[in-house]
Amino acid sequence: MRFRRRPLQSDWLGLGEASRLLGVAPATLRRWSDSGRVHTFTTPGGHRRYRRAVLERLLPADRAARPSLARSGMTAGRLVRAYRQQARQVARDVPWVLALSEDERAWFRRHGRQLAETLLGHLDARDAADAERLLGQATAESAEYGRFTARLAVTLADAVEGFLQFRRPFLHQLSLVGQRRGLDAGAATELLEAADRALDRLLVAAMAAHTVERGSRPPAEIDSEGLT
Repeated sequence: MRFRRRPLQSDWLGLGEASRLLGVAPATLRRWSDSGRVHTFTTPGGHRRYRRAVLERLLPADRAARPSLARSGMTAGRLVRAYRQQARQVARDVPWVLALSEDERAWFRRHGRQLAETLLGHLDARDAADAERLLGQATAESAEYGRFTARLAVTLADAVEGFLQFRRPFLHQLSLVGQRRGLDAGAATELLEAADRALDRLLVAAMAAHTVERGSRPPAEIDSEGLT
């Protein structure tokens, strides 16, 4: 009986392969490299190369060893309550929210809860494939946020600020759960960095979808709204 030999993994990865291994956008990995956060080797031709062993040390530790976020109290319901508590701050920082109809507000509530649940599922996933699948779903939800705000004639800058009003409480509540569960500094940092990387990806998706949606509308339609 013949056994097929597994192909050897390369010790050095290009930018695209390295970014997929870490689950971040190439632009994010490039920024980390420029800041010295991730060591890289540049070939004579100007291409970046990353050592696989170095990248693997940046990956989150085995998630099975970390208590489930849901069992730790980090749920979509908890996040909804946190968002309600900062409603006045949101109205001050994101004034376009005050002009929304009740149906539009309901859309944002449903969307925000779904996005939170999917993102928490991604962070809690034990399997890498499940984690990537859930992150893909969250990315699609975030892109829909970008398209919806564009259809409401919300500027890209205001749409980004609206997304940040989701991001800040999410990371804050995640930090509180880590403190309450007694996670050591390393585990807590890995969890927050994983959430930060995921939220970076979602923000990029929202911005890209907003830009495409606005660009796909006829100039006459935009003129009629007094947006040019």
